[in-house]
Amino acid sequence: MLRKSLLAATVLAGTVIAPAISMAQTWTALKNQPPVTNGAGESLLLTNGTVMTQDVLTGNWFVLTPDSTGSYINGKWSKAAAMPSGYGPLYNASQVLPNGNVIIQGGEYNLSGGGVWTTKGALYDTAKNTWSSVSPPSGWSTIGDAQSVLLGNGTYQLANCCTTQEVTLDFTGMTYTTTGTGKNDINDEEGWTLLPTGQVLTVDCNDTADNKHTEIETSGAWASAGDTPVELDDLGTKTNSHEMGPLVLLPNGTVLAVGATGYTAIYTISSGTWTQGPTFPKSGNNYYDEADGPGALLPDGNVLLAASPGVYNSPTQFFEYSYAGGGVGTLTEVPNTPNASGEPSYAVNLLVLPTGQVFQTDQSGDVEIYTPSGTANPAWAPVISSFPTKVKPKKTYTLTGTLLSGMSQAGFYGDDNQQATNYPIVEVVNTASGAVQFATTTNPSSYLPANPNSVTVSVTMPKGLQKGASNLYVVTNGIASKAFPITVK
Repeated sequence: MLRKSLLAATVLAGTVIAPAISMAQTWTALKNQPPVTNGAGESLLLTNGTVMTQDVLTGNWFVLTPDSTGSYINGKWSKAAAMPSGYGPLYNASQVLPNGNVIIQGGEYNLSGGGVWTTKGALYDTAKNTWSSVSPPSGWSTIGDAQSVLLGNGTYQLANCCTTQEVTLDFTGMTYTTTGTGKNDINDEEGWTLLPTGQVLTVDCNDTADNKHTEIETSGAWASAGDTPVELDDLGTKTNSHEMGPLVLLPNGTVLAVGATGYTAIYTISSGTWTQGPTFPKSGNNYYDEADGPGALLPDGNVLLAASPGVYNSPTQFFEYSYAGGGVGTLTEVPNTPNASGEPSYAVNLLVLPTGQVFQTDQSGDVEIYTPSGTANPAWAPVISSFPTKVKPKKTYTLTGTLLSGMSQAGFYGDDNQQATNYPIVEVVNTASGAVQFATTTNPSSYLPANPNSVTVSVTMPKGLQKGASNLYVVTNGIASKAFPITVK
């Protein structure tokens, strides 16, 4: 559904609640803010460790490179190539692909404030720094604010926002294949979450006969996943916007589904059952909720959420969800960003960084970094099984290990703006200088979360890699492996 306003202009101009705000968590503004005109919007973590950020409603993108210590707060920006003429979307499908390139398709808006649900698309070649146009599937009149996902084998799957249509795309010949049979309702406002089983979970937002219905997709065929105990989308309510919040896969084998009604629900994968989760507190007459909005899985297993009261209202309040205490878990208020008081949840995007911090944009010129207080469970860390002990700059090697695709996609939103980071990032730290340099990873053999099996990935060492003794780390979703000693020749 159409958001009530574009936030770029606005910003620039079972109840279980822990009421006390935890002050251990902190927000820090980037030392060098992006040189955007309209505001920083959707951001993606590239497989070379840099962050790619769009200037809202333009075709302009900027790339943040961390400094020599690996700090994104102190990183520097460079300008990427502009998207094809006539394309500058907002609220669209997006994925970092196995070959390291980026695909952007659709857009609720395009270069202006009017809803168009465009079918335009573009593919970014990260090595060449060039964009090329991508045609839509034959017969599609909309893509719009669509959901997309990389399946367990790395296949890219895309929805039509406004119908039951969905396709996979073969990038070799740029050919689409129809999939997604048996969908119960249209895709509008529904997010897709990849499960460790290889299935895809969604909460229906358009089923007028059963407004608690959910679905699960297995090998391209949809079936019922049961009903949630409470209504999560706001279909049939006063606003009737059909919105939902994120569906966050957790390391304990459950999915936290955050609603646009103030309610949450928890899906247990092993049993295929739903239970009611904690309810957000009220602000005035309305519950905090996520009528579109982000969720980011933190390294300690908590989830950072941005919620606002009612549909499309401000202010935003940040929360951490934790299941550590057992039961349905808790929602705890945490400190807010400087702009939170003037924006609703849908303006906020959250991207998990290799540092374990969270990169936050809100369609303003102020990008903030969230530093959580918890630490990761060592059982969730990637493990390097094999890699050459002697390497050279610009050469490509094969790394083998487990949990290279992490425990979750980690980055979620209501439907569009996919910011998954379930792929390995490789850091090389020189023993003598301490300098942190990022390799480029491509073609992981699996994207399945919580995958116990061996996975391979290609690792290309950067030009100018410092010589001598070094430690190599694999990082996924902000959790690093143990050091793997290498020598750079």
